[in-house]
Amino acid sequence: MLQRRIDAAAPISVFIWGAGHIGARMPGMVEKDGLAVNKVLNLNSRERNILVKSPLLATLGPGSLTRMIDLATVLSFEARDILFRDGDPADYFYCVLTGYVRLYRLNKDGREADIRISGSGDTFAESLLAMGDSYHYNAQAAENVTVARFDLAKVRALAEQEHDIARAVIRCLSNYLRSTMDCIANDRLQTAPQRVAQYLIDNCPVSGGAVSIRLPFQKSLLAGKLGLAPEALSRAFSTLRGTGVTVRGRMIQINDIDALRQI
Repeated sequence: MLQRRIDAAAPISVFIWGAGHIGARMPGMVEKDGLAVNKVLNLNSRERNILVKSPLLATLGPGSLTRMIDLATVLSFEARDILFRDGDPADYFYCVLTGYVRLYRLNKDGREADIRISGSGDTFAESLLAMGDSYHYNAQAAENVTVARFDLAKVRALAEQEHDIARAVIRCLSNYLRSTMDCIANDRLQTAPQRVAQYLIDNCPVSGGAVSIRLPFQKSLLAGKLGLAPEALSRAFSTLRGTGVTVRGRMIQINDIDALRQI
């Protein structure tokens, strides 16, 4: 994991340490599996733009935005690293800057159920700003990811002083509630081929005719995002083959978008 402290103007410190480690790494601490290296860097402008345009920060005034950025720490995780586990004490929430983070739960038999796939600009665990002191799901890097981490207690205190931050949090939670209700409705109203077809339509760069799109992540992640088992996703793609959908790895060829809409 690579950790960076954000400062809007000044240089920031970076700590690189062994794979699979979670949490803050202080200079001088002994590390068994990795070596801490202190470097001086500036915040990546692309990452900063993503953070500033994220739903949580996009509506903030200049003062509140600066104070929120001052509270953030940039962390980089390798694929399959665990950010936190269900039941862990909750000290932080996160905003994805690059890559994808998989949120999921486990039952007592070890079976996994994906809750959400968070991508660039998405925040997660921010509901704990309102209530709760432990995480209620697992968070895992689905690929190499970079996230901004915010201290829950400090943001709570800041929201009491800056009302636009409090309003932004409420707006985010309301949007997630709405999207969750839509997801539940789609799970109950749409078949697996219809869910896949709707995802492809929503991500098509054109409104009609033939088009090729590339999935931004592996099909196993798409299955989790759509609430399907991997084998159910494969059967759904087989069904869609009759409407002119061809799958080759991450590349999806759609011969007729209008035909896909009739599914």
